[in-house]
Amino acid sequence: MIRGLFSAATGMYAQQEQINITSNNIANVNTIGFKSDRAEFQDLMYEGLNYSAGLTSENTRNPTGLHVGLGTRIENVQKSFRAGSLKQTNEELDVAIVGKGFFNILTPAGDIQYTRNGAFKISNTGVIVNGAGYSVSPEIVIPDNITEISIGANGQVSGRDEATQTTVQLGQLQITNFINPAGLKPLGGNLYAATDASGDPQDGVPGTGSLGVVRQGMLELSNVALVTEMIDLITAQRAYEANARSIKTTDEMLQQVNQIKN
Repeated sequence: MIRGLFSAATGMYAQQEQINITSNNIANVNTIGFKSDRAEFQDLMYEGLNYSAGLTSENTRNPTGLHVGLGTRIENVQKSFRAGSLKQTNEELDVAIVGKGFFNILTPAGDIQYTRNGAFKISNTGVIVNGAGYSVSPEIVIPDNITEISIGANGQVSGRDEATQTTVQLGQLQITNFINPAGLKPLGGNLYAATDASGDPQDGVPGTGSLGVVRQGMLELSNVALVTEMIDLITAQRAYEANARSIKTTDEMLQQVNQIKN
């Protein structure tokens, strides 16, 4: 009977984590480039209650066995890299990736991190940076005399020289893909770090190989589906309540046993 208390407790803990993950998805519904998370659960070990090794007689054996589960736990938090919807902004430095890939961001520590958020800005030194002021990699500088910045589908950045009215090539946006994007480590700030699970970064020019293309004047919205998240939230809440009811029922049964004993 005590087994039921602990099994239900693991269920409550698991559903609490489900609610936490779902709440984070909903909170980031308007975060540019955000990718939703999905909780995955697995059952815990089983206790075998047939102590005669499954024998039902001298010559026969129980065909199914007698095993009782001991609850559940969260196994993985799977991040979905399904593409989000595109929003047209018409801003020169807003760039969305259509297809696979991540923008490369150089941090102050000197390492490369990755993002799907292409809401870029220009720093006080003319460098193209993300919202935190980290430059894209490789670095692209926009001189003061350049206007009408253009970013092609292949990531080529160019602009018009005000003095000569000629087109000037300014740099090349590079994107990176991974064999297992779900293995990337989320760092916050719309940034990810490569891990052993994600595999080695595969750098390249947009539109080559398996890499997607880029679209200027657009941003990729989050891929959170609010209807799905609300259903998951309600389901988790009901499951939490059911596990709490199991604990209460088990407690009432133990109370009756104690009353009989006394």
